Amino acid sequence: MLLSLDIRDMLIIDRLELAFQPGLNVLTGETGAGKSILLDSLGFVLGWRGRADLVRQGADQGEVVAEFALAPDHPAQAVLAEAGFAQSDTLLLRRINTRDGRKTAWVNDRRASGEVLRALSETLVELHGQQDDRGLLNPRGHRDLLDAYAGVADQIVATRSAWTALRKARKARESEAARLAEVKAEEDFLRHAVAELDALGPEPGEEATLDSRRRLMQAAQKLKGDVARAFVALSDDGAERLLMDATRWLEGAADAVEGRLDAPLEALGRAMDALGDAQNGVEACLDALDINPMELEAVEERLFALRGLARKHSVLADDLGDFAATLRQRLEVLDNGARHMADLAAVEADARASYDAAARDLSAARAGAALRLDADMARELAPLKLDRAVFTTVLSADAPGPDGVDAVTFEVATNPGAPAGPLSRIASGGELSRFLLALKVCLARGASGVTMIFDEIDRGVGGATADAVGRRLRALADGAQVLVVTHSPQVAALGAHHWRVEKRIHNDITLSRVVPLSADDRVQEIARMLSGDTITEAARAAAEDLLQAGT
Repeated sequence: MLLSLDIRDMLIIDRLELAFQPGLNVLTGETGAGKSILLDSLGFVLGWRGRADLVRQGADQGEVVAEFALAPDHPAQAVLAEAGFAQSDTLLLRRINTRDGRKTAWVNDRRASGEVLRALSETLVELHGQQDDRGLLNPRGHRDLLDAYAGVADQIVATRSAWTALRKARKARESEAARLAEVKAEEDFLRHAVAELDALGPEPGEEATLDSRRRLMQAAQKLKGDVARAFVALSDDGAERLLMDATRWLEGAADAVEGRLDAPLEALGRAMDALGDAQNGVEACLDALDINPMELEAVEERLFALRGLARKHSVLADDLGDFAATLRQRLEVLDNGARHMADLAAVEADARASYDAAARDLSAARAGAALRLDADMARELAPLKLDRAVFTTVLSADAPGPDGVDAVTFEVATNPGAPAGPLSRIASGGELSRFLLALKVCLARGASGVTMIFDEIDRGVGGATADAVGRRLRALADGAQVLVVTHSPQVAALGAHHWRVEKRIHNDITLSRVVPLSADDRVQEIARMLSGDTITEAARAAAEDLLQAGT
């Protein structure tokens, strides 16, 4: 419920504080007095997109503060929690607009974005007027309105979940089909490339090994001569014979020199061992350098084949094995594609069946609710002097989607035998306001915590019809809060709380103010609404009769 509205320096309002009450709150005043400014200001603090030039002439910034009372289970509590705000039994919204257009908002004294304000506003306030563009006259919103009336939130959640699963299954099948088509288009290349790579059988590191072996083999002849000469120098005719002779000569003299040759002899022994190792290594190298020209040709052919395939497929030679594995995987996709596609199609079929079942349940619930809504509307239209009109909720097939397979349109026929048509095209201005009011009464049953604002919804009606409109508004406000901006004395007389919006000129500056009316003031205001600027005794008497009848 809206508790208060504090407006400073907005349009032609310098300072205005309003304290609203439960029930039917009525605002009246002459045309141009500033009633729409109140709605503009409220919409501003709620984050609605509206006119830009809101700051009062001569002021640096405008400010609006709105206070709401919240029950623990009010839907706004969930919005606050999602936005990171603590729950509270009161909600204080504050928003300022500077002269250069910058806007800043606070929720319970914490900075907040316009998105948070708009999310809160959806749970706090509903604005309706004769040219209502927030759902009642928009066919695209009729399904949402019917769903709210039907109370099918659980069915909608189930349908949306089934739709998500169906879309996921369909996307998986389509993606796999596209992948298969892509692989199929290059099947010949894949099979030839895999066969070619399998025939070669490349190994990681093989290129470096072959290249080293090739260079060694190419240099073998020159290297072999040098190594052979070194082997001769180390053999029996070279260093080995000399070391053996030296050892024999020293051993013959060792006894005579009393141990002075022991260390040299030991060193010569170690040298003989090392010489043996060197001979073995050089001999092994000679064996390796004993190159077969056919082997060199084979190494070169293998190396060139590796490098040729690497260039052909734009990969490193060491990566040819992994590249071959990747190509094999693509072929496996193709070879196993039929079975995999069948599995994906089965999953999609199951998801479609689940979605169809959920959509059918939702459609059945909507069809039942449509009949109940039509019956409720018939009961509501009679007191509004539209007892001969027929309201019909039409369900038709729509493209499957997250909210089912139904399109919903509200149609009316205003006279017996007249063709039915969309609500916005068939009803006249006065009829339209009553249709909207009746529909709102039906849709609002069971709703709580939302402040409903009706901006001149009684325009174009008068007399007994205006009285009927006022009584439906008062019934709607029973246990709730309704704000009505009206020019109808019949509607104003039925209000539980009454304010007059008026303009005054101070120092050549036009300002608007809102005055709460006492019982005597209400008689005067309603008399003015009946007779104009000149208030007669007859008008006062008529005003008193209206107020008495409204009690």
